[in-house]
Amino acid sequence: MPAVAPSEFPPPFDPAEVIGPPTDAPEDRIEVGVAIVGGGPAGLACANKLMQLLADEPELLEKLGEVPVAVIEKGKVPGAHLVSGANVDPSAMERLFPDLPPEEWPPVYQKVTKDATYFLTKSKAFPLKPPPPNFRKEGTYTLSVSKLGRFLAEKAEEAGVYILSETSATKLLVEDRIVKGVRSGDRGRGKEGEELANFEPGADVVAKATVLAEGTIGHLTYAAYDYFGMREGSDPQAWELGVKEIWEVPKPLDRVIHTLGWPLRWSPRYKESGGSFIYPMGEDKVCFGLVVGLDTTDATFSVHDALQLFKTHPFVKKIIEGGKRVGWGAKTIPSGGYWAMPKRFSVPGMLVAGDCAGMVNIAELAGVHYAMHAGMYAAEAIVETLKKDFESVNFENYDAKIRNSLIEKDLYRTRNMKQPLTRGLIFGGAMASAMVATKGAFPGGHWKVEDNAEIPVEIGSAGDKYPQPDNELTFNKLDSVFLSGNATRDDAPNHVRIQTRVPREVAQTWVSMCPAQVYEIPEDQLESGAPEVDVHVTASNCVQCGAITAKGGRLTLPEGGDGPLYQET
Repeated sequence: MPAVAPSEFPPPFDPAEVIGPPTDAPEDRIEVGVAIVGGGPAGLACANKLMQLLADEPELLEKLGEVPVAVIEKGKVPGAHLVSGANVDPSAMERLFPDLPPEEWPPVYQKVTKDATYFLTKSKAFPLKPPPPNFRKEGTYTLSVSKLGRFLAEKAEEAGVYILSETSATKLLVEDRIVKGVRSGDRGRGKEGEELANFEPGADVVAKATVLAEGTIGHLTYAAYDYFGMREGSDPQAWELGVKEIWEVPKPLDRVIHTLGWPLRWSPRYKESGGSFIYPMGEDKVCFGLVVGLDTTDATFSVHDALQLFKTHPFVKKIIEGGKRVGWGAKTIPSGGYWAMPKRFSVPGMLVAGDCAGMVNIAELAGVHYAMHAGMYAAEAIVETLKKDFESVNFENYDAKIRNSLIEKDLYRTRNMKQPLTRGLIFGGAMASAMVATKGAFPGGHWKVEDNAEIPVEIGSAGDKYPQPDNELTFNKLDSVFLSGNATRDDAPNHVRIQTRVPREVAQTWVSMCPAQVYEIPEDQLESGAPEVDVHVTASNCVQCGAITAKGGRLTLPEGGDGPLYQET
């Protein structure tokens, strides 16, 4: 079958549909001082920093009204939708809570004192000595990012932040090209969009400043980029998909482990560049994750199933021997790096921070502390601006803060490290090593970032090698979704936008790629071998990982509170 690019079949979605002026009467609008969209590390760091700064600015605090700071979070609770490794650089937490020692950070399991990197073949594990510098994690802290979200939310509420959980921000409110706030989504609609007995309409939330910290999905952020031309001159964003499991194990793990090689096919033909992490979570738990770029070419490749295969390796199997799987999650990670970041991080009335702004150093597997630093810079920029002129909507001082920060510095240093890996492990590894050694100076230049959806896909053989689930070591997608705590109702409207009649190669890509079994090709069409097939969507399975946005579709927001309820991811 011929190769075909998913980008040739764009989703039925117009970004302009989610941008418009307020529609509620002025007396019906919810007025807040600063509206923060997203209860993740960036948004909650911003909220906490705002309240710390406003404590020293009583006049400004009063001007911001009864609700000076509000966080709009689509999950059931802050942290419900957060997934990461995570080994976290402590600099952001130390900056935000300078009087709180790491031992008192509730999300932390332990400080990393040992790390190791291995190259895997099908049956062997060869230690890389010395480990690649970008994989060195000594001095970082292993933590749960979902627990981090809950901790930061508790601190924010104690400081006076109003958190609207189970609330989707579905529309960006813009008048005269100035962002005025967001509109919350309706609740209680049926599968066809009809109003059910418990229907509640959304509301306009207007603010002096709006901070978009939506994470990797970026529903409003990506629309704003188009509307305001914030990415003109940037490379397209690219993503990787990570699937993670947490296991209770009888034997503690004493180091952080990364692996390269098997089970991925690193040749330029397949573009399966990525790797695994194995992290200790205290005495009785470990987490495993496989992260792979979404520029793969084999339509049958599945990160979830590749992770199940990974666990059958003798080296890995030994770590979890006698253990039990207790957690699972999946999330995309922006991996375009420096060249794919927006050219502007603010427009009148609005600032963007964290993953939705591409602030991830994929070469060093780091993003959480960048998101938190960016959220704090946003808070500082807002207070500085409004203190000087309360009527101002210009937050360009935020752009200057980002451009002069460690975020800009670190991402520029690793600006070309991801791109060569799609040309194979040997070539890519050599180039990445040279870039690490020279801090990005060699080979230098601008290596273009490829749009994931423009990579042609074809029916290959990756799916032939995946193990059948045994429910002891390996598991299927639906059982994994159940373990995520997903409780989306079956009669909720479909929030996934795709063309539903596409070439078999594109359909199979979506079916295989999705870790939650959202997409399905009808059985009779599978057997017929027809070149074009229908794609059925079971939106209630969706864990909002965002992969479909990277590979030719568009993930919009479901009703607030839908999706996973992660506990330790």
